This record gives sequence, C-alpha cells and structure tokens, in this order.
Amino acid sequence: MKVLLVEDDQPLAEALADALKDAGLLVEAVTTGGDADFLLKTERYDVVILDMGLPDGNGNHWLSQWREEGIDLPVLVLTARERWSDKAAGFSAGADDYVTKPFETAEVLFRLRALVRRSHGHAHPVLTIGDLAFDTHTGQVTLAGLPVTLTTQESRLLAYLMHAAPRLVTRVELSEHVYDRDQEPDSNVIDVQISRLRRKLGSDRIETVRGQGYRVLEADQSR
Repeated sequence: MKVLLVEDDQPLAEALADALKDAGLLVEAVTTGGDADFLLKTERYDVVILDMGLPDGNGNHWLSQWREEGIDLPVLVLTARERWSDKAAGFSAGADDYVTKPFETAEVLFRLRALVRRSHGHAHPVLTIGDLAFDTHTGQVTLAGLPVTLTTQESRLLAYLMHAAPRLVTRVELSEHVYDRDQEPDSNVIDVQISRLRRKLGSDRIETVRGQGYRVLEADQSR
C-alpha cells in the first residue's frame, strides 16, 4: 500500500510516517496542498492522509478540487476540529473517513487498510483466494490453514496482487504501488520476487501473462 501523507506538523508527520513504514506501508510525506496536488497528478498512490489545517489552504479546498478533477482514490482526513459541522464539511468535500487529533496510530492504520480494501471491493479484513488467505490487520498469510513466512517486500507484493484479484496487474502498476519511488525495481527484481512467492505458495498460484502482467489464481484455476 502506497500512502501520500499531507501534514505540516513535522514531528507528527515524522512519527506517523515511521509507524506506518514499520507496519509495512510505503509512505511519501509533504507539508502543503500544492505539493500533494503535484504528486497526485504525477505519481500513483493507494490512499491519502490529509490534514485539514495546511499552510496553503484548508484541506477541504484541496480535496474538493481533486474530486472535481476526477482524483478518486480514498482520502482519510486528520483534524483537530471536533465539531460535527467541520466533519460534515470534510465529507461533503469528498473525504472517505475522518480521524480527530490526538489519535492512536493503530486506529489510523486500521482505517487506512479498510479504505483500501473497500476501494478494491473487499469488505472483510481477511482477503481469501481459494485456500490462500491474507489478514490485512496482522499481515499473516496462511495456505490451507498453515502459516507462510514472507519478507516485507514479498508481503507487499502479495497483498497488492490479492487486493487486485482477479484483475491482471501490470509490472508498471506494481512498480508504482509496491516499491518506493526512490528505489524503483530494475527489470529483474519483480521476476525474482514473484519466483520466491511461487516457491512458498505453489507454482500454480501466480499466473504470468507474458507482456501484460500477473494475477493470483485459486490453485485449480490453472489446471
């Protein structure tokens, strides 16, 4: 999951970004709506965390503009304002969820994961494809009920493929959503990590469509 964090309180932004990275998320942080606007039009993200009190305009202003321009990815709003009228204004501008400061980092993480799941059409926190299961709350992967140990990067890769399933995911899309922008994978890295996942999950679990991309299958779909 790739997160754009828009927060001008530097200590809060750093602490939240570190906590989300520790949970296996990719995070890019900016301090203004203008910087966020540029990135949203040039990069790909799965979700935005948006503070309402930005130095270059209220978060609702930026959010309304993005929605009008067709930027429809999920947005979680952060605010110190507790009045219902302020929250209603955020939802009217296009927010998908709301967290009031001060907050528990775990709550932000749960809400982010729920927003991303629902944006892909998954209501339940455990993604399942046949006997393969991925718990989005804990990061635990099981195959036929038995735990599977994955590296952080393998876990990110599998999570993205399972969120997207049964859709085919291109290499470009994986590069944009699973890998840090400053550490984009070379042509070999994705293939190597897909091979490692196949060794751990079964060779028939991830299909390669040559020249197009990858998708996760139920074990008997490829037979």
